[in-house]
Amino acid sequence: MQNIRIEMENKDKYYSYLRQAGIYTVIPIILAAGPIIGLLIGKFLDKKLHTEPFLMILFLIFGCIASGKEVYNLAKRAMQEMDEENKKNN
Repeated sequence: MQNIRIEMENKDKYYSYLRQAGIYTVIPIILAAGPIIGLLIGKFLDKKLHTEPFLMILFLIFGCIASGKEVYNLAKRAMQEMDEENKKNN
């Protein structure tokens, strides 16, 4: 019976490590994607509205802010999950 409990704890730890690795892998992608998408939207709108380079810069800034906010929320959620996991294990 105790062997089953140890196996379940090992599976939970393994799942936790995979989840953390996934979170740490997604963060750089999010940080890169926001500004790139903002830059592309800004360039597109600049060509359509003939307002070069103002909208490109504006949407680049929006993309950076959105990426930073998303990474902050992701890190906050990960910390909460780790705290809940630590409380459950103790």
